[in-house]
Amino acid sequence: MPYFTEQARTHGECLEKIKVKYGERAKVLTAQTIRRGGILGLGSHEEVEMTGTYTTYGYAVSPPAALSGGGITGGADLEAAKRGVLAAAGKTMPEAALQTVLKGINSLEGMVRGLSAKVDATMSAPPVQDRGEHPSLLKLEKDLAANDFSPSFTKGIAERVRREFPLDDLDEYEEVQRRVLRWIGETISLYREAEGTKDREAGKKPRVIILVGPTGVGKTTTIAKLAALYGERSEGRWQRSVRLVTLDNYRIGGRQQIEKYGEIMEIPVSAVENYEGLRQVMALYRQEVDYVLVDTIGKSPRNYGELGEMKAILDACPARSETHLCLSATTKSSDIREILKQFEPFMYQAVIITKMDETRKAGNVVSALAEEKKSVSFITTGQTVPSDIQEASVTRFLMKLEGFTVDRDALTSYFKENTGV
Repeated sequence: MPYFTEQARTHGECLEKIKVKYGERAKVLTAQTIRRGGILGLGSHEEVEMTGTYTTYGYAVSPPAALSGGGITGGADLEAAKRGVLAAAGKTMPEAALQTVLKGINSLEGMVRGLSAKVDATMSAPPVQDRGEHPSLLKLEKDLAANDFSPSFTKGIAERVRREFPLDDLDEYEEVQRRVLRWIGETISLYREAEGTKDREAGKKPRVIILVGPTGVGKTTTIAKLAALYGERSEGRWQRSVRLVTLDNYRIGGRQQIEKYGEIMEIPVSAVENYEGLRQVMALYRQEVDYVLVDTIGKSPRNYGELGEMKAILDACPARSETHLCLSATTKSSDIREILKQFEPFMYQAVIITKMDETRKAGNVVSALAEEKKSVSFITTGQTVPSDIQEASVTRFLMKLEGFTVDRDALTSYFKENTGV
């Protein structure tokens, strides 16, 4: 039986090409994605390659019209052809021989119709050996989607699996998961304090950290946690001097909340309303303290006017100041991407993920940060001050993935983290 191999840009184009060349006689056996063209892999493109067989029905080129695609579909043409054969044969053939011919034609009709049904099913069905249909790959895509990874992030991981895993190795789903967890971890960029000191003069005080972000993400609670973290209270006294500054004078209870934290922790709090007030506070704390933490008013990322006004006030802070954008882990990935973009004018160096304890999934955060190329500095996991805040780590994100078997020690070792969590 003759074989064929055809290539085209898409699955549909390849099927159409086969139909044009071989009609209903073709049977597709395999289909796969290949790369063609380019030099050393550059400029190449993907194509679909299909192989299969076709039958000639005993004819050199193609069967008669009555037995080809046009005659099979309706049956009327086949009946007319059968009557014509019988009429012609009846003039020269005995009755017994005529009946034998009739049986043969009926048998041939059944075979042709059966073959036609098989060809139609084959041509309309997905490729039987398409690697995208492997059960492990389907399960992986389902697991990633269940963890709220964005479609584009999921697609990128799936394409990498197709490129780097031999078909037989896909049967070992635990190994697929292990490798994929590492790949996900490699997309997570961590911000460390050393990075924040690159543009600061050695020994220059104070270190100014500004928190910005939309309403309701927990900036005030987070800044209190940072104050306790940086102050390093030991034996009843702070090891470093910390000051809190708030611009949140209009939200009901906003100023009172941070002042209450300051009272409990015995950390001075200053409330300012404009550029000049903030400039004076910064001048007062110059060289006197180790850390100044600035709490801002929560703003909608769509309110460009208010964002601009707050940015103008914050310009009173030293140029070496660090800005961290607070985001809730419960925010869907599309909204996270919008927030990341809308707060770009603040030139934030890192992102703090809050309310990580309120979600079982982290794919929305991981995929959005990866796609926007943003680093993460801290994670908060509750309302308790100061305990519910930790430096961000790859392992902490990967531990929040459902349906994945996470070897915490192996991942921590692989990413050379020393989290202790």
